[in-house]
Amino acid sequence: MIPRERFLRAIKKEDVDRTPVWIMRQAGRYLKEYRELKERYSFTELCKNSELATIVSLIPVKYAELDAIIVFGDILLPLEPVGMSVSFNQDGKPSVEGSIERLSIKWEPDLLKEAEEKLSFIGKTIKNLRSEKKEYAIIGFSGAPFTLLSYVIEKKGAGDFSKTRALALKERKKWHLAMENLSKLITKYLVVQAKSGADVVQIFDSWVGWLSPYEYRELVQRHTRRIIEEVEKFVPVIHFSTGSSGILEEIASAGGSVIGVDWRIYIDEAWRRVGYERAIQGNLDPAILLTNRKEIENGVKDILKRIGNRNGHIFNLGHGILPDTPVENMQFLVDLVHRLSQRE
Repeated sequence: MIPRERFLRAIKKEDVDRTPVWIMRQAGRYLKEYRELKERYSFTELCKNSELATIVSLIPVKYAELDAIIVFGDILLPLEPVGMSVSFNQDGKPSVEGSIERLSIKWEPDLLKEAEEKLSFIGKTIKNLRSEKKEYAIIGFSGAPFTLLSYVIEKKGAGDFSKTRALALKERKKWHLAMENLSKLITKYLVVQAKSGADVVQIFDSWVGWLSPYEYRELVQRHTRRIIEEVEKFVPVIHFSTGSSGILEEIASAGGSVIGVDWRIYIDEAWRRVGYERAIQGNLDPAILLTNRKEIENGVKDILKRIGNRNGHIFNLGHGILPDTPVENMQFLVDLVHRLSQRE
């Protein structure tokens, strides 16, 4: 079974020969080829230059038999064409300059069209990947509207997001207008990726775990649901969030063919709570890859035991691979998952 078939069958909860595996941020700073490119080009250049982004996206499959290639980019890129300034420091940490005021007004019809044109590099990169690697599943992605708006309000991705939560509750009209605009933008961005050859897209709601169930239902759920409903007319959606064990049911209600979970919950409990009609993705703690083969094996075995070879599992970390991860540990992980999950 080729990797693409294995991956797509797992999403549909069909029989596979072994559990598919990919790793979030798999083309990142732990790879020497990426670090060498980063010395010559800025992070933004690597994302927006389709030829460079193609090269970076393909590096991981030189090292391990991964089942999917995720297009190289950043969740914040859709913000730039709508008036936000996004920058990255030497460590790749982002900051955003702009305000919710720009996002909470009625946008002119041409604005979304112009944004789509400015973001066309993502489609070119995916077309390149589809042309070069037909045997792999191609994953597109975007940040979710809550996470993107949190960056706009907080200016960075750290802290408890209390400023975002307070503003959202206090100024609901402004909040929902901004969320609706971002939802339209993200939908267009993801549909372009689907039409360019992505087999599946992932929505990263990285900071939504700071919300209570009530706040999620009131402030986020309908916007994320609208995106997923539209995008799934074209391709399946992986709905991923972190720190969200307390609101898993609400997240699942927003949709997604696959629910991606972090390492702060047993994966069998997460699957029971989101419903077995969906596939599940996860959820090894990325820090385990900083240890040794014995600890990696223990972590992998625990997850696979909890899954019990039930159809519909995509193995991944619970968040992005850490920059100090030894490449050989990533290789060992991928080989181990495939070996231990081999169906008879």
